[in-house]
Amino acid sequence: MAVMEISVIPLGTKTPSVSKHVAKALDVLKNEKDVKYQLTPMGTIVEGDLEKLLSIARRMHESVFNEVLRVVTTIKIDDRRDKQLTMGSKVRSLQEKIQTGSE
Repeated sequence: MAVMEISVIPLGTKTPSVSKHVAKALDVLKNEKDVKYQLTPMGTIVEGDLEKLLSIARRMHESVFNEVLRVVTTIKIDDRRDKQLTMGSKVRSLQEKIQTGSE
């Protein structure tokens, strides 16, 4: 399982607000099965099979083009193959290290 962070940024909108365009990109995730996602102020974290995440990223990117002519999409993928990786496990691991002061 992989974890992806995606940020879809429409350019050339008529206002500085981009939330209505970003909402269209998030509509792609609403009906997806076998993925979990978490909306954050600067992007969306999605957890699932790598091939599925790549397909979702493309559809999220394309979904904004019906209203704008330029879109910048930033994607970061964490694909760990030696053990199960989830959004929760990444956060828990960091929290444990903060609490114990471990490096």
